[in-house]
Amino acid sequence: MVNSVGSSGIFQPLEGDDPRAIAGYRLTAKLGAGGMGKVYLSYTPGGRPVAIKVIRPEFSEDAEFRRRFKQEVQSAQRVQGLFTAPVIDSDADGPSPWLATAYVPGPSLSAAVAEHGRLPVPTVLLLVAGIAEALQVIHGAGIVHRDLKPSNVLLAADGPRVIDFGIARAADATSLTSSGVTVGTPTFMAPEQAAGSAISPATDVFALGQVAAYAAIGSPAFGEGTSHGVLYRIVHEEPDLTGLPEELRELVGRCLAKDAADRPSVAEVIELCGAASGQTQLRRPEDWLPSAVAADITTRTAAPAPVQTPPPPLEAPTAGAPARPAQPPAPPAQPPVQPAPAVPPVPTELNHPQTPPPGFGPAAYAPTVGATAQGRPPPRAPRPPPRPLPPRPARRPPAPPPPTRPPPRRPRSRRRRSARAWSRRWCWSACWLSPVPAAGSSTR
Repeated sequence: MVNSVGSSGIFQPLEGDDPRAIAGYRLTAKLGAGGMGKVYLSYTPGGRPVAIKVIRPEFSEDAEFRRRFKQEVQSAQRVQGLFTAPVIDSDADGPSPWLATAYVPGPSLSAAVAEHGRLPVPTVLLLVAGIAEALQVIHGAGIVHRDLKPSNVLLAADGPRVIDFGIARAADATSLTSSGVTVGTPTFMAPEQAAGSAISPATDVFALGQVAAYAAIGSPAFGEGTSHGVLYRIVHEEPDLTGLPEELRELVGRCLAKDAADRPSVAEVIELCGAASGQTQLRRPEDWLPSAVAADITTRTAAPAPVQTPPPPLEAPTAGAPARPAQPPAPPAQPPVQPAPAVPPVPTELNHPQTPPPGFGPAAYAPTVGATAQGRPPPRAPRPPPRPLPPRPARRPPAPPPPTRPPPRRPRSRRRRSARAWSRRWCWSACWLSPVPAAGSSTR
């Protein structure tokens, strides 16, 4: 679906009904269209090209689709494999749901086979091994692709890239699919998909066998025609493998088993590719694609640059709106001014030569006749006396220290009494306590 070559070229110009920007991403060209939406070319703020897929309005109006689309996109952002195109941005709640993936400069498998015919066996083995490795990462994130087909496989210079994984599940059980609209290509569906049975990773293995047969033969294994006729042959008839090389018969035959339990796992598919190539480990050379297909990568690498939007034109003033003040006219050009003739300088006191003081000038350093005759250098002129320095101001006397107070005296304790005080107190007590003699008695 991405990078499909149309009649107008690889990068198709935007039409009238195409948006010019999606959530800040300026669209520069249309890459293709499919059953679920259109794909446009844009750039990140850092200049990396991205492919933005915008969902059709019919699906955008379904609330169940938006819920599943948001869930599947969050799961797809966890997929980080060497053979997958990573999801870098998305929006499931906007007017039109969209997601952005890394742009892969290469044709799709369907476009390469339609233009250059079937691929050689070594290329098919490397192609199937790369897709199987991508399915390992996708299944490890809990996602089943459900829509693996040649248009969802891009051929890059370093290997294939699987895109649009898990998005077909968002369209299941919606109002469109329940009314009879089929999402995906019936030619590459599995028997359980056609019968409406449970979906498992083995469903993608059946689609991988059909992709391998299409790349090696150049046509679908169950033929073309109406969707009902193709689905009937997928469920009840055997594939037509006429023209399939002998090296690929075991690989394709096991993948196209009617019963999902009889199909190999993706790890076994990689082992079958190694056994068919006669190598213990697959080595992917730089020229793994035919030269004619590799030349298409160069044309897709030169993606059109973002179109610079011109500034909006000046709007004419509407009726009733205040007119803008007119700009003042530019001043008239002044005639060139002729330069004034040069005036000779007037001699002043500063310009007149002055006689240097004694001891200075060239005459002071001229050698004398006697000195030259004796072979000694001429004496130097005496240096002027040094200029006396101004007197240094007197320093202020230091300030006297602050007066110090004597330490406070310790109060005398009441217990420290002299012996005289104690004797005096005892005498008074004795006189007071002695008995007083009665009247008429004599004391001796």
